[in-house]
Amino acid sequence: MARDELSVLTALDVAKTQWYHFTAIIVAGMGFFTDAYDLFSIANVTKLLGRIYYTHQGAPKPGTLPPNVSLAVNGVALCGTLTGQVFFGWLGDKMGRKKVYGLTLAIMVFASLASGLSFGHTAKGTVSTLCFFRFWLGFGIGGDYPLSATIMSEYANKKTRGAFIAAVFAMQGFGILFGGIVSLVISTIFDHAYSAPAYEVDAEASLVPQADYVWRIILMLGALPAALTYYSRMKMPETARYTALVARNAKQAAQDMSKVLQVEIEAEQDMVDKLSERDNNNFGLFTKEFAKRHGKHLIGTCTTWFLLDIAYYSSNLFQKDIYSSIGWLPPAKEMNAIHEVFRVSKAQVLIALCGTVPGYWFTVAFIDHLGRFFIQLMGFFFMTVFMFALAIPYDHWTKKDNRIGFLVMYALTFFFANFGPNSTTFVVPAEIFPARLRSTCHGISSAAGKAGAIVGAFGFLYASQSKDATKRDVGYPAGIGMKNTLIVLAVCNCLGMFFTFLVPESKGKSLEELSGENEDEGTNETSQQPAASNRTVPV
Repeated sequence: MARDELSVLTALDVAKTQWYHFTAIIVAGMGFFTDAYDLFSIANVTKLLGRIYYTHQGAPKPGTLPPNVSLAVNGVALCGTLTGQVFFGWLGDKMGRKKVYGLTLAIMVFASLASGLSFGHTAKGTVSTLCFFRFWLGFGIGGDYPLSATIMSEYANKKTRGAFIAAVFAMQGFGILFGGIVSLVISTIFDHAYSAPAYEVDAEASLVPQADYVWRIILMLGALPAALTYYSRMKMPETARYTALVARNAKQAAQDMSKVLQVEIEAEQDMVDKLSERDNNNFGLFTKEFAKRHGKHLIGTCTTWFLLDIAYYSSNLFQKDIYSSIGWLPPAKEMNAIHEVFRVSKAQVLIALCGTVPGYWFTVAFIDHLGRFFIQLMGFFFMTVFMFALAIPYDHWTKKDNRIGFLVMYALTFFFANFGPNSTTFVVPAEIFPARLRSTCHGISSAAGKAGAIVGAFGFLYASQSKDATKRDVGYPAGIGMKNTLIVLAVCNCLGMFFTFLVPESKGKSLEELSGENEDEGTNETSQQPAASNRTVPV
């Protein structure tokens, strides 16, 4: 097969691991650190919000967020994320990755601070402004997905590209962990400074006025890591693949990468012009040619991410409800408001340490050895197994003596989500599509994931409610119960295994080999679909 290779891209593909690789991981990864902190720290404070704004005098139990309010608080950031993924994904291909990269971070910093400063003395006023700012927080977070993935894939060499992209995404695990730790620290400080009895002892005294500062401080601290990396993002040069293959400026691409790689690279404008004239480098997203070459791959990346996020986000955002249902957290009336934040955060930290964080870094270690296809298939398989193992004997796990076993199984589900599809669904869309459509296609794929997260977050909240009215949260209709909800999530994971077969293996190939951008137009029809033949199924 005839191929035309640009020397600047070849230099990137074969470059040894250098300091600039690690710099790029840190700069891009801190965005995901912030993303995870902001998206998942809300789970630590939603019970507190219910106590502060929805407790009624004389009620036997502390207040909880009404169904529609809980849906808004937990889901509005996901709606903003979905919108941001599509918009900034498209903008990243139109204007360049670097030009819009700093904008997403600035939005995240502003919206994090504004979320904590949500104003109003009434429940409606405070929650409405909180949801407004969390939508825009999600919008900025959404832009980080396609831009960070695309930038890292276009900077990396082909030998360790998977590990580098996965390492950026793995910072999400540290963000979840840090969110739990911050919540632990803040709640501990306030709990000691403003000692209060449990709700059942003295309902009014259990909620000190200073509790309103707790959730605000926790949310506002999400701005800090993003702000610290803003300058570094602005100093990063545009990727050579965008400059050469999309902007078609060979001289600028060579200059930028000469500085990064510290080697002399020749500017090949004639080669860039030659490549740009070919029909296979000019088709758009909504064309028959794209559908023929990459349509199946886009369906695969979208469906697998959608199914994964139904299970992953519903489990993450509503950990507190799962812990309460198995009795690992005491009933709300046995705690004061701030101590409840401490107990919820402690549970999140333990799961993050035991399952979430290790799973991400196992992917980093093995993705370029085992391949994306194998890890994704394996992850979906074990998520299915452990979710069924939790769901089918659910009554067994709710007994006090068996709660540790439940938590071990639950942690293993998170481990194989992250040493599995939660990482690979992020990696693959950044590798298999053409440079001019790479950010857009990653944005579409990740938006499909967030659509799954919205389905999971909204659906789980109602579905997991008990059929027994005495065990349901106030204001909720009867659901199918926690057991049946876990079975539904297990089925979603099982479907993810089957849709994984639509996704090509991208291990060890250059981005241009996968997308076909360096192919001669004279290649036959089979070779015009290079990514389709690149799967290496381990045996």
